[in-house]
Amino acid sequence: MEVVATAKWVRTTARKARLVTHMVEGLPVAEALVVLRYSPRSAARDVAKVIKSAAANAEHNYNLDAATLRVIRIEVDGATIIKRWRAKPRGMAGSIFKRTSHLRAVVTDDELPPNVRRRRAVRLPRAAVATPLASPTTAAGTASSRRRRRAPVAAEGEEPESQVTQAEAVQEPEEEKPARRRRSRKTTPGDDA
Repeated sequence: MEVVATAKWVRTTARKARLVTHMVEGLPVAEALVVLRYSPRSAARDVAKVIKSAAANAEHNYNLDAATLRVIRIEVDGATIIKRWRAKPRGMAGSIFKRTSHLRAVVTDDELPPNVRRRRAVRLPRAAVATPLASPTTAAGTASSRRRRRAPVAAEGEEPESQVTQAEAVQEPEEEKPARRRRSRKTTPGDDA
């Protein structure tokens, strides 16, 4: 089922809004909002509002599951132009057009037909993924294998192995760099300082 939300007289040009809408058409609603959140364009905030509104309409009015919603299309139409003028040299006036636009977002919970190319899922940034509170542990209760492993402890009666790490074994002796020569200041006869 297609659900629509509209935002009218948004203070952004239709051309700039269309650049943003092409990024998110065909994506699931959650991924589209993440893409818009990290978009540097100012029109992304207005487009995100319309998508959120369409998702809220679908969830509240039609009892659709928000996790299954997908952005089908976002229509951007030019609206009225607020015309102003600015003084120019020689008594002339320059025109200023403050353009507005109407945004219409359409979301659906229908599955895409097989002949339509599916958009690839976007990798969510690390900040959007919840981080665990405790460090991950293995079955033995020790920290995960991402940490540096320690040398095994020698049992009683055995000699401990040398505690040389692999980085120290490979490390080459440092070569001495030649001393840097200083430039001597040229003095002229009669210069005492």
